[in-house]
Amino acid sequence: MTSTALRRIQKELRDINNQPLENIVVEAKEDNLFEWDCIIIAESDSPYKGGKFKFALSLPQNFPFKAPSVTFKTKIYHPGINEEGAICVPVLRDEWKPSVTLATVLCIIQEKLNNPSPDDPFEPDIAALLKNDKSKFLATAKEWTKKHAM
Repeated sequence: MTSTALRRIQKELRDINNQPLENIVVEAKEDNLFEWDCIIIAESDSPYKGGKFKFALSLPQNFPFKAPSVTFKTKIYHPGINEEGAICVPVLRDEWKPSVTLATVLCIIQEKLNNPSPDDPFEPDIAALLKNDKSKFLATAKEWTKKHAM
């Protein structure tokens, strides 16, 4: 099973390197292609503008039949990313399919980061603030970005 996973990972990494994703940096660990260090550079119209957010992408031995896991290393004030760095996106849970590419996963994570939504939150208090006092949410997001991601 691992050789199938490794071939798929090598192909996907090659595809990403040949057609880099805008504002996403991906580096597989030299000694372990199942572990990737990634960075998303927040877009200029994002509440996190100017921030660089690091996360680890870990691929299971039975990839692509099981979804990767993602852990943010950079603290972020976001309704869909909890204090431990886990991100709430359906494609990494119940909507995973072996046909989903890692480039697609990275783009979904980027979209989630840049466009926080109070729906399906990991952090209900942050989601409530986003819904009920957006200016306070934006100020806090900006403050955390300056403190942790610049």
